[in-house]
Amino acid sequence: MTRIVVTGAAGFIGSNIIKGLNARGLTDIIAVDDLTQGDKFRNIADLQIADYVDADVFYDNYAEGAYGQVEAIFHEGACSDTMESNGKYMMQNNFATSLQLYHACQKRGARLLYASSAATYGGSDTFREEPAFEAPLNVYGYSKLLFDQRMRRECGLQFERAFAGKTMQVVGFRYFNVYGPREQHKGRMASVAFHQFNQFRSEGRVKLFDEYGGYAAGAQMRDFVFIDDVVAVNLWFFDHPGISGIFNLGTGRAQPFNDVASSVVNSLRELDNLPALSLPELVSQGLLEYIPFPDALRGKYQCYTQADLTALRAVGCNHQFADVQTGVASYVKSRVQTGQS
Repeated sequence: MTRIVVTGAAGFIGSNIIKGLNARGLTDIIAVDDLTQGDKFRNIADLQIADYVDADVFYDNYAEGAYGQVEAIFHEGACSDTMESNGKYMMQNNFATSLQLYHACQKRGARLLYASSAATYGGSDTFREEPAFEAPLNVYGYSKLLFDQRMRRECGLQFERAFAGKTMQVVGFRYFNVYGPREQHKGRMASVAFHQFNQFRSEGRVKLFDEYGGYAAGAQMRDFVFIDDVVAVNLWFFDHPGISGIFNLGTGRAQPFNDVASSVVNSLRELDNLPALSLPELVSQGLLEYIPFPDALRGKYQCYTQADLTALRAVGCNHQFADVQTGVASYVKSRVQTGQS
């Protein structure tokens, strides 16, 4: 039986990867996480795993040969709080721990598929997997970039091209703005769609940032990617063990925050048998409101992201990504069906 490890297993992306593996009949899964935030258990309560190991002991134990033969490790465990200012904690958690895991994987013969981030690009206006375009705006982005850089050194990676000279697969995914089910534990770091759903349910309106960075109100653009697509691409690389490298994982299609808000509101209206409204109608009826851009985010905020999918397509991954309207509608429907508010 194929044994798989998922770190950050009770987190947003980790739990969805387990769900995707379960859908294939794969259940010999070691879930690794820190359940100090106990309510995260809900993300894995309906999933099939073989064992649970606390993150504090897993990495050392695995390096010493525990847990038997592991085929692959999906490494989603990290501090993903872009506002975290404790650089020592961030570098230990995101860089040093990941490096220890990489060396253990190479020694133990396991493939490593790990979470990087579009935050590595920071203030850049080009989102291609090359050093020239990497300019993180915070220590979170830097912690992810440093590990990517180390993988380039360790594995002989030349820009976005596949690693050379290594027998074990290593893949880094630069996640863009991921949204979807099982993110409720993330608090303020949950997706825009999550917060807008809750806002509309509680206040009857959605709030967006006003003009900033040369963009009109709500017109700042991000590459919003649905969690089902993120899982599909992870599993595509799992199915192709000979392909390694660092790859963007976004839709390749930037859409404004206004699109997300409109999709959330109109999806909820559709479920209530109400007609869809245009953006001007949403604003005029007070269902969409613009608020001043917060000072705390000035200079640290990406107003535009759009994944360049050239490298992903070049290795043969032709997965077709959902647009915001499709993905958000599915997300809203699932939240309503599960009784989330």
